[in-house]
Amino acid sequence: MSALTPPPLGAGAMPLRTPGSDAAYRQTNGGGPTNGSLTNGGLTNGGRSTTQRSFGQPEPQEPRFTPLYPGQAWPTEQPQYRPTYVPPPPADWHAQQARSYTAEPPKVNRIVTIAALVAVIIGVIAGAGAATVVVALGGGNNAPIANQPNPPVGTGADPKIRTGSVSAVAAALLPSVVQLKVDGADNSEATGSGFVIDNVGHILTNNHVVAAAATGGSIQVVTNGNKTATARLVGRSPAYDLAVVQVVGIDAPSVQFGRSDQAVVGQDVVAIGSPLGLAGTVTSGIISAKNRPVTTGDDTGQASSYISALQTDAAINPGNSGGPLVDMNARVIGVNSAIATVPGAGEGQSGSIGLGFAIPIDQARRTAQQLIANGKASYPVIGASVDMSFEGGGRVSAVAAKSPAERAGLRVGDVITSINNEPVDSAEVLIVAIRTHQPGEAVQLAYERGGRSRTVTLTLAQQIG
Repeated sequence: MSALTPPPLGAGAMPLRTPGSDAAYRQTNGGGPTNGSLTNGGLTNGGRSTTQRSFGQPEPQEPRFTPLYPGQAWPTEQPQYRPTYVPPPPADWHAQQARSYTAEPPKVNRIVTIAALVAVIIGVIAGAGAATVVVALGGGNNAPIANQPNPPVGTGADPKIRTGSVSAVAAALLPSVVQLKVDGADNSEATGSGFVIDNVGHILTNNHVVAAAATGGSIQVVTNGNKTATARLVGRSPAYDLAVVQVVGIDAPSVQFGRSDQAVVGQDVVAIGSPLGLAGTVTSGIISAKNRPVTTGDDTGQASSYISALQTDAAINPGNSGGPLVDMNARVIGVNSAIATVPGAGEGQSGSIGLGFAIPIDQARRTAQQLIANGKASYPVIGASVDMSFEGGGRVSAVAAKSPAERAGLRVGDVITSINNEPVDSAEVLIVAIRTHQPGEAVQLAYERGGRSRTVTLTLAQQIG
């Protein structure tokens, strides 16, 4: 048996591959086989395979990449742009390389997604209940809307009446305010307001409201509870435009009086009455001015009333006459009596233009006490007449015998320019200023005679009316 001789180097169809070589898995990137034959294992240029992946020794990487562990096949340094989704490797891909990919986001029903977003928005605005309904509809729960629970209606918190508010004043005074319906003996009619001033049924109102029943007729009183009763006329004072009627056993509480001399311009007030027959009407405003000279009584057959009034912008209309003007402590400080009208406005066109006038309660209370006690009231006078057409003061046109004016030395033609240092620029202002006092009081008058100024003090007399 002959010895075995190894074959010469290079013999055989193909040379043996170096262990670990991946030549069988590589192909050229430059266009495939050259001249239709395989060289160097069937591949040229040593390009990386585009159809198979290497599981052997990793190829040399770019100089800037240094593997952190053996077998790392993907750079740890991420490019500036990386898509949010990278397709996963095949199932048999190396575990280390597979971790370099991100999984595809789970598929979500778009309808449910949109419904959920809408639910979040509505949930912030309307509460979790609305959000639950929207998600249920979007998720396939098609329950009829009619079966959903209804939101509560009309179950909000009860409004609270704040102390010192208009609502608090109205709640306190409305039970004490009444409506008056007057039928005169001459078939005339009048309506107005009034308020209960004591516990025996006396009601204070304006003279011009009840004047039609002074010589016969009837006066009906309607309470806030819509109860009607017949009232009797106790007394009236045309000079102050005040009157008192009485209903025995009336089901209404009496008011509390305030002090009109302590009223200040700008303070809040409330007017209550029956404008145009609308009983129980409440309006509010402020005191616009004090000591405003106001004259009522338009025709010659009616005695004129002169009032040093409280002016208010609280709405006062025909039918408010005789109702109370009240401060925010629910105390009466005035009796609503008159309104200003736009010049040239015809009958039936008058109404509130924000200029209403009330008799100060300090004066009204004194007069009411006189009417209740005697059936009549008095007012102060100086015993002289003045020219109502003269401007620039109160010019004396007549002096009564044995009157305070005569005793003080006043003569016809004297022009009174002030009373107690308060300027007088017209006859109306003089009369109103005098009637703010009481009979028996002493007042100081300044007057002019022949271009010279003089001063005199006199004691006021009284007159019934």
